[in-house]
Amino acid sequence: MKRILSVLLLCIVILTGCSSNADELLFKNFTETLSGGDYAALYQLLSEESKQRITEEEFVTKYKNIYSGIKATHFTFEMGEIDHKNDIIPFNLTMDTLAGTLKLKDFALPFVKENKELKILWSESLIFPTMKRGDKVRISTKTANRGSILDRNNEALATDGDLISVGIHPAVFEQENEAEKIAKISELLDISEETITKKLKANTNKEYFVPLVDLLPDAKALVILESLNLDGVIKQAKHGRIYKDSEAFGRLLGYIRPINEEELSKDTEGIYTAQSMIGKSGLEQVYETTLRGINGYEIYIEREGEKVDTLISKEPENGKDIHLSLDSNLQQIVYDSMKGQKGSSTAVDSTTGEVLALVSSPSYNSNWFTTYMTKSVQQQREAIGYEDEKNRFASLYSPGSTFKLITAATGLENGTLNPNEVKTINGSTWQPNRSWGNYNIHRINDQTSISLKEAIKYSDNIYFAMNALAMGSDALIQGANNFTIGSDLNIGYPIKESQISNSGSLTGDILLADTGYGQGEILVSTLNMALAYSSLANNGSIMSPHLVLSEDYQPTVLKDAIISEQNLSILQADFQAVVNDADGTGHLAKINGVQLAGKTGTAEIKSTQGQTGSENGWFVATDLGSSKLSVAMVVEDVQEGVGTLGVVKMVKEVFVNYLK
Repeated sequence: MKRILSVLLLCIVILTGCSSNADELLFKNFTETLSGGDYAALYQLLSEESKQRITEEEFVTKYKNIYSGIKATHFTFEMGEIDHKNDIIPFNLTMDTLAGTLKLKDFALPFVKENKELKILWSESLIFPTMKRGDKVRISTKTANRGSILDRNNEALATDGDLISVGIHPAVFEQENEAEKIAKISELLDISEETITKKLKANTNKEYFVPLVDLLPDAKALVILESLNLDGVIKQAKHGRIYKDSEAFGRLLGYIRPINEEELSKDTEGIYTAQSMIGKSGLEQVYETTLRGINGYEIYIEREGEKVDTLISKEPENGKDIHLSLDSNLQQIVYDSMKGQKGSSTAVDSTTGEVLALVSSPSYNSNWFTTYMTKSVQQQREAIGYEDEKNRFASLYSPGSTFKLITAATGLENGTLNPNEVKTINGSTWQPNRSWGNYNIHRINDQTSISLKEAIKYSDNIYFAMNALAMGSDALIQGANNFTIGSDLNIGYPIKESQISNSGSLTGDILLADTGYGQGEILVSTLNMALAYSSLANNGSIMSPHLVLSEDYQPTVLKDAIISEQNLSILQADFQAVVNDADGTGHLAKINGVQLAGKTGTAEIKSTQGQTGSENGWFVATDLGSSKLSVAMVVEDVQEGVGTLGVVKMVKEVFVNYLK
C-alpha cells in the first residue's frame, strides 16, 4: 500500500513538473515572438478557437500596425504565479514607446490544451489589458514649437506660426466655370494651370480638400482671392515656419524642409518621425539641435469613437530660441545696396565685435521653401544658375589692396616702415633684381615720390611690395595673424578659415612681395577685413566677433593693442585721406560730417602673370566717429559690371542709410 502511494505521489510530482514546464515554455514562446515582432509565429501559438475569430493576416496586421505605430521596443516581461485552476499566466509588461516607457500590469494569458500542447486563448486584452474587441489604439501628436531666431531687437527672423493653405473643394469648384476659375487662380498665384489640373485629377474624393499653395498670412494674394469670390476655393490655417519676408536674410537663416530617409536613419535618439521638418541650410541647419522641438504624444484606446483609456502621455518639449547680434535694418540696407551683384558683405560694431550684418548676394527668400515658389521666381533662379544658393559670406576671397592696412601697420609696429620716408619709384613696373626673371610688380599710379600717405591714397602696389620685403616673411605672417588672418573666428556660424598662403608660410620673395599688397595666395572673408579695419575705430584693438549671443555674453578683446597709439593716429589720418582727399581712390564714399577711413581693393583672379582673369572689387570702411561701424564688401567680376568704384558707392549707401 505504501509503495502504491509513493508511486502515485511521484506521478503527481512528475505531472506537475511537466505542466509547469509547458506553461513556462508557452510563456517563453509568447514573449519571444511578441518582443521580436514575429507575429506570424505568435499566431501559430493560438488555439483553434482563437484562429476562428481572427485570420493570420488580420492578426499580423493588427499587431504590426499597433506596435510599430507606437514604436514599441525593449520589451520586459514579468511573469506572475500561474493560476492552474483557471489556466491563466499573469504577467506585467514594460516597453519603450514614442511617448516614453509604458508600464502595464494585470495582463492575463489564458491557455488551453489542444493535441497535447498548450495554446493561447487570444483576445485584444493581450495587446493592452483594457482593450476589447472593436477597440482601436490611437496616437495623438502634441506638436512642439521650433525655437525662434531673433535679431538684436528681439524681432523674429524665423518663428512658428500659421500659414494659410489655399485649395479647392472639387465638389463645389467643378460645378460651373471650372476652366475660367483655374485660369484666374493660375494668374493670381503665379502657378501653371497644368499644376492645378494635375492636383485635381489626382484627387479621388470630390469632398476632399485639395491644397494648392501655402501663403503667408499677410500675403496680398489672399485679399485679391477673397475679392474674386470663386466658388469652391477655400482657405485653411496650417501650422508652419514663417521667415522674415526678404531675400536679404535667406542665405543666413536657411530653411526647414521634410526630413529624408538618410537623415531619419541617422536619428539614433528617436526624436524625428517621417513627418518631421528639419533644418536644411543656414542657421536652421547649424542650430538644428537647439531649435528643434521634441513632440509629445498620447497613446490611448478608442472605443466607439470615444477615448476610454490613456495608456501613456508625454508633453512636448519646445525648441530653444537663438538670439543674434544682427541688426535687421542694417542687413536689409546692405543687401539692397548690393543690387543683386554677386558678392559678400559683413558689418561689425567696432567696439563690441558684434556682427550687425552678414550678407551673401544674391540670396533667396526662405519662405519660398516653406510656402511655394511662383513660376516667376523659379525662372529667375534658373536664369542666374541658382547663384543664390552659394554662401558667399562664409567664403574666402583675395583681399587685394585692402590688405595694405595690415602691411602698413605691421611695418610701422616693427620699425621697418618710416611713414615720412619718401621712396622714389619710376615707372609702372618694378622688381628688386634680375633673379625674378620676367616677373614684375605692377601699379596703376604714376607718382615718382611716394610716402606712406600717398602709397595708401593712390594704392601703390610697388611701395607695399618693397615694405613687405623689408620686414620679411615672419613679420608679415605675424602681422596678418594680429589682424585675425589665420585665426579661428568662432562667431556661432561656420566661416572658412582665412590663410596667408596655401602652405602657411611665405616662401620666396615673389610670394612675400605679392602678399604685401594683397595678392599672392592670401585668402580672407569679409568678416576678416571688417574686423581688421575696426581696429582703427577701437584704439588699435580687435574685439571677438559674435553673431549668436549666449545668455552670459560679454564683449571681449580678441587682439589687444595691435596698433600703438602713435601709429594709430598715422593710419587713421592716411586711411581717411583715401576717402576725404579728392584724388583718393575711395573719395566717392565721402560723407559730410562722417569720419570714414577706408580702402579700395581690386583682386585679380588668374593663375599666372600675363593672363587675363576676372577681378573682384573691394571697399572696406570704418566710421571713426560715434557709430563705430565697420563694413567690408566684395563684389565679384567688377570689370564686367559695377567696377571697383561701384563697390565704393555701395558702401557709402550703407553708411548714409544706416546713419540717417
